[in-house]
Amino acid sequence: MSLEEAARQLKMAVHDAQVAFDCVGLGDLDRAQEHAVTARAAADAAEVALEVAVKDLTPEEAQAAGERAVKALEEA
Repeated sequence: MSLEEAARQLKMAVHDAQVAFDCVGLGDLDRAQEHAVTARAAADAAEVALEVAVKDLTPEEAQAAGERAVKALEEA
C-alpha cells in the first residue's frame, strides 16, 4: 500500500467516526455502531500501510510520498 492509500483510509476513518458520533446524538445506535466498525477498519488499513512505509521508505522518500499523497487527496 502507498502513503496515498494510507491518507485516503485515514480520511475515511475520520468521516465514519464523525457519522458514528452524529448517529449517537440522534439515538441511532445501530447505525452508529456500523460506522464505528467501518471507521476502525479504515484506521487499521491505514496503520498497515504506514507500517509498510516505515520499513520501506527513507525519511526523504516518506516526506516526498506524503506530500504527493496529501496533494492528490486535496485535488480529488
